[in-house]
Amino acid sequence: MLYKLKSLYNEYPRQYWLMITGIVISTAGGSMIWPFLLIYASGKLHLPLSTVATLISINAGTGLFSSFLAGTLADRIGRKVVMVFSLALNGIAYFFLMRAETYPQFVVLMIFIGLSNPLYQVGADAMLADMIPSEKRTEAYAINRIANNAAFGLGPAVGGFLASTSYNLAFYGASAGFIIYSLLLFFLAHETLDKTISVTKTDSLADPTQGAERGAYVRVFRDKGYMAFVSLMAVGLIAPTMLWILMPVYAKTNFNIPEVQYGWIPTTNALMCVFIQFSVTQITRRYKTLPVAAAGMLIYAIGAGSVALMTGFWGFWFSMVVLTFGELTLVPTASKYVADTAPADSRGRYMSVYWIGWGLARTLSPLIGGFLNDNLFPQAIWIGGLLIGLTSAFGLIALNSKTKARATLHA
Repeated sequence: MLYKLKSLYNEYPRQYWLMITGIVISTAGGSMIWPFLLIYASGKLHLPLSTVATLISINAGTGLFSSFLAGTLADRIGRKVVMVFSLALNGIAYFFLMRAETYPQFVVLMIFIGLSNPLYQVGADAMLADMIPSEKRTEAYAINRIANNAAFGLGPAVGGFLASTSYNLAFYGASAGFIIYSLLLFFLAHETLDKTISVTKTDSLADPTQGAERGAYVRVFRDKGYMAFVSLMAVGLIAPTMLWILMPVYAKTNFNIPEVQYGWIPTTNALMCVFIQFSVTQITRRYKTLPVAAAGMLIYAIGAGSVALMTGFWGFWFSMVVLTFGELTLVPTASKYVADTAPADSRGRYMSVYWIGWGLARTLSPLIGGFLNDNLFPQAIWIGGLLIGLTSAFGLIALNSKTKARATLHA
């Protein structure tokens, strides 16, 4: 076992393992509070769920703008700078969140978090792709997720316990986690952006417009297959995002599930990702990415929809277990698809557009879920999530068929 671990360690650069260490520290801190943020805000503001949920939408909507900026900055000034800035800003924002008392104050801080999160995500994904060759990326992203979820397994359980005593303790933990990781990167990491990769003289002579487009977002948007993939991901991710954002409030409001008990539900997700992710990845890596993505999205939809049938802790726990299998199947595969599709000199921008899809899901899911809850009935949240997820799954199947047909035509 020790030999295998040492062999695995030697397969990847030391900076990769520095990132893994930082992810554990920052995620453990941040996850102490994020699953319970709407509960905390609802208790402070005493507003309807549809209103409180707009905080998450504002956060995610701000992230859409920041994602465009993140890709440009990551490709021009470097991955490390945007990552360090993002982590430091997150740490500061979480520190001040515990002092927020009014809706406008929450809005301002959620905007700051929304601005900072994509900077790290895009920078980190690009840095990982810079360091890791294509044949090792699926495993590298899987290890990254295992580390992230190992920390997330600890965070909500500890955070739920702390929140039942004092939310301030959870906020201190979140702030410290982000600040510590930012310092580790600042002092120990080196920049991975290769600024020598640019338009060659031959390229420019062959196509005078190529120099203007290389690395620009217009190049990404003209990649029709890639944009179709991102769009379908954005739609489908609304379903699991509903569960992550709204199920804690739904469970407490309708079934009196307290934070200290609910915290074990996201912890279960994290533990599954830690102990099962690598085994699932060893299976999914044998198949084409789009069919695997479609299967993962289908499981996501079923997991979200099943919440409508549940009435207690173990029911909600089971829905999370189902949803997690969708996550294990979809997320590393999708990350590899993006990394393999993106040209080296536009990698940051391709990553940005991918994370914009996640941002759109996070923007829309609280609004859709809050509307369904307040205007129809609470279970309508999960019925809506099921239908949305199924739409995405069938869309990915159609995209795969179209891609195969195009490949056959040009063979």
